[in-house]
Amino acid sequence: MSSQQKIQTKHELLRPFLTGRLRRLWAAAEALEVGPGGIKRVAVATGMSTATIKLGIRQLRATAGTRLDAQDQKGTEGREPRRGPGRPWSEEKDPGLIAALERLLEDQTAGDPMREQKWARSSLRRLSARLKQEGHEVSYKTVGRLLKQMGFSLKCNKRKQPRPQCPDQDAQFSYLAAQKEKYRAAGLPIVSADTKKKELIGNFRNSGQSWCREAPQVSDHSFASEAECVATPYGVYDVTKNRGFVVVGLSHNTPEFAVTVIARWWEAEGRVMYPSADEILLLADGGGGNGSRCRAWKLKLQELFCDRFGVKVTVCHYPTGCSKYNPVEYKLFSQISMNWEGKPLRSLELMLGYIRGTTTSTGLTVQAFLDEGVYKKGLKVSRDDMKLLNVTYHEVCPRWNYTISPRNPAPAPAAGASSRGQGKPPEPITRGPCATGSDR
Repeated sequence: MSSQQKIQTKHELLRPFLTGRLRRLWAAAEALEVGPGGIKRVAVATGMSTATIKLGIRQLRATAGTRLDAQDQKGTEGREPRRGPGRPWSEEKDPGLIAALERLLEDQTAGDPMREQKWARSSLRRLSARLKQEGHEVSYKTVGRLLKQMGFSLKCNKRKQPRPQCPDQDAQFSYLAAQKEKYRAAGLPIVSADTKKKELIGNFRNSGQSWCREAPQVSDHSFASEAECVATPYGVYDVTKNRGFVVVGLSHNTPEFAVTVIARWWEAEGRVMYPSADEILLLADGGGGNGSRCRAWKLKLQELFCDRFGVKVTVCHYPTGCSKYNPVEYKLFSQISMNWEGKPLRSLELMLGYIRGTTTSTGLTVQAFLDEGVYKKGLKVSRDDMKLLNVTYHEVCPRWNYTISPRNPAPAPAAGASSRGQGKPPEPITRGPCATGSDR
């Protein structure tokens, strides 16, 4: 009786008493006992698929913790598995190979002091070439195998430790939550403002994917010198109403530009939706044109917003390194980026159209306009200018929380004060294509 017939007879006798898992493990054990070709023989004898038998073999090996084959079962405990026929390993033919490889890696090794992980900076082919120069004939594949045996492996960069947490971070987040709840209960506007990433306008690659029959053909390089212009979107997000207001500037990202956009939002939407509001809560990042340490930011808020509209502004900045918690980032800017991902922004009209067409299932709507004004960088604000501001710093984290009240009447600028930027009021551009439209 052949081995296949014996397996078939065993299977017919045992099958009524075996569950699915035990039947799979028994078939795997029989295949290992047969040796080479055992999986196919057992599959033919039992009618089971080869994939099921292979799964059983993996489960057996995982349980035993070692290779289970006929030779291992007959051997004694702790015995090394006997190698089959073939050429000897390179390290067996050349006993000095591993020592030479370790010597080459001494000056090129980095590792984790808390774990047994090591990394080699030289490539496998370079190590192989250097070993051959020293008289060790070895291929790069063998070098890779030896490195794995020595505990090396290919690793990519990993962010392991976050930057040190700001001492007042928890206190600021608690204060932010309290301020938002206070203004929400009073029915006052809560707005979040920030600058989005600058975009090159032209036939340039835009990251992401989009559904289309053919991929858009774009330039192979993204040089600002080849762009039609560099667009700087500044967004104001109404947290309560879930509305976005974006102005795309063509000049520099300055505090004057930021405050001009906020004033434009208040004039167009804010005072219409909140007709009785005389105070707003403004959430901003800790850096950039609306940074907490920027004097020009406070000066322009005083001049272009508070004094102009007679509205008090309470500004709460997010701590350093926490800009992604700003609602405008994940409620507005992320949705805009997803709306135009994979689509080249070939014109300003197309860019504005994608911004206006941004919507979400929660009811987000966005207005977008173009600002062709020129805003000068490097505005110097003296201490005398700062003394004229009507600023009240809060007791909790005063560097991040302050209130600017309108001055009545507004004082004249201090003598010798630098000239302000010369931005002109933005005019709305003709509405471009919607989010699902085409630039053709």
